[in-house]
Amino acid sequence: MGNGALDGAVIAVAGAGGPAGRAALLRLAEAGATVVGSDNDPERLAEAVDAARYAHGGATVTGETVDLLDLASTRDWAARIERDHGHVDGLVHLVGGWRGSETFAKTDLGDWELLEKLLIRTVQHTSLAFHEALQRSDRGRYVLISAAGASRPTAGNAAYAAAKAAAEAWTLALADYFRKAGGEQGPTSAAAILVVKALVHDAMRAERPNAKFAGFTDVADLADAVAGVWEKPAAEVNGNRLWLTEKP
Repeated sequence: MGNGALDGAVIAVAGAGGPAGRAALLRLAEAGATVVGSDNDPERLAEAVDAARYAHGGATVTGETVDLLDLASTRDWAARIERDHGHVDGLVHLVGGWRGSETFAKTDLGDWELLEKLLIRTVQHTSLAFHEALQRSDRGRYVLISAAGASRPTAGNAAYAAAKAAAEAWTLALADYFRKAGGEQGPTSAAAILVVKALVHDAMRAERPNAKFAGFTDVADLADAVAGVWEKPAAEVNGNRLWLTEKP
């Protein structure tokens, strides 16, 4: 079990119940990590945790329903993981959501209200809750999944792209914290951004067998890229956007 980089690591996965979360739980467990998933949907989370456990007998995968829109709850979650396992070596942020409109003029600011919570507030809360524990780790990583649209917004995606861009900026500020904390030796922990165009998984392909999904990243490939963040030195990934799709 494991390739070394993740052996014995304790990784929290926020948004673990979705297709990308399921793939990440599997991949991280396979690499030898203890994985603690959270999701706001208990049923979906239980299914994802069971699937990861079943696929990797002996893997330690647990799930907890956490309200990531509540900072105190998120801090409690981080503290519990560190207390129960002695250390926290990663937070993978997979909380997603999308709303868009046909045109810029038809933008609904209600979409912004929702996306600001899902895509920005959850990032603020997980980063504030976990940054100290990640800095205490000898291989701490905060991994944000972002979208190419943050760098090149389209007219109908103003709210989504702006929310993603804000989440990226917040994550880069966390990276600066790690850089400063590392001093002259360089950072020992890192905050990195994995950028995709969009994600695709088997159920989507089954629903639309003729679709090409050009430039989309399969959730299994995303999970590989997430695990890969631990295989590189902190200084190499800290504050960087790692592109899994064509750069705009």
